[in-house]
Amino acid sequence: MRGLMLPFRAFALILRTPKLLGLSLLCALVTAATLLGTGWGAWSLGQSLSEKLIGPEGSWGHAASIGLGVLFFIILFAVGALTLPNLILAPLQDPLSEATEVKLGGFTAPPFAIGATITGILTSLRHTLARLVLMALGYVVLFPLNLIPGVGSVVYVVLSSTWAMFWLSVEHLSNPMARHLRPFRQVFGVLRKRIALSLGFGAALYVLLWVPVLNCFLMPIAVVAGTLLYRGLAAVNAFPPIGNEDRSRVLGVP
Repeated sequence: MRGLMLPFRAFALILRTPKLLGLSLLCALVTAATLLGTGWGAWSLGQSLSEKLIGPEGSWGHAASIGLGVLFFIILFAVGALTLPNLILAPLQDPLSEATEVKLGGFTAPPFAIGATITGILTSLRHTLARLVLMALGYVVLFPLNLIPGVGSVVYVVLSSTWAMFWLSVEHLSNPMARHLRPFRQVFGVLRKRIALSLGFGAALYVLLWVPVLNCFLMPIAVVAGTLLYRGLAAVNAFPPIGNEDRSRVLGVP
């Protein structure tokens, strides 16, 4: 329940903070355009793939082709919606996360420094690459379940949705941790030990992903919620300490 409530706490914080609200509205406009393009592309590609595999001939073949096309659409849209908005809006994620920490107190945004910026970008890219590879690997392992007659597709949808929920929580905890130069293994490790928390957080974000209009605000809500999660875990010493040199470069303190 704590994980499930994080996006609602994030939404309330956004409404109380003018800077967060302005950045969130900008993100929503870009996300809306991205999701529309993703939906159109996923539907076209899904139907094209199903027709090549089954063919449109005959009533049964046509029905099976449409059904498989819908399944491909769900998979392609889910993967695209989980990745494309975050990639396009990547330049706004750090300002959102930093503004959240400033609002929570006990944090001062560091002055701009090209070295620290490049280090932060590279750390974030490593996190993103590791997450995408592991998430895609899970989908590949689960996909053969669709070949089991009857319940195979149902089992696939349940397990792949659960898999997506976990990696959604990893993605949005990864953002503030990358800013603080923490390695990806810490992101994965801390959530693997707190499966209920991570699945609750991921489930709330996963539901938002499929709700029209609200899904346009998914990225800013998720980034703010992930930052709230990071601060909460840091408060209970869930992470090992980082070196003084890294702390100075990120936080801008001597």
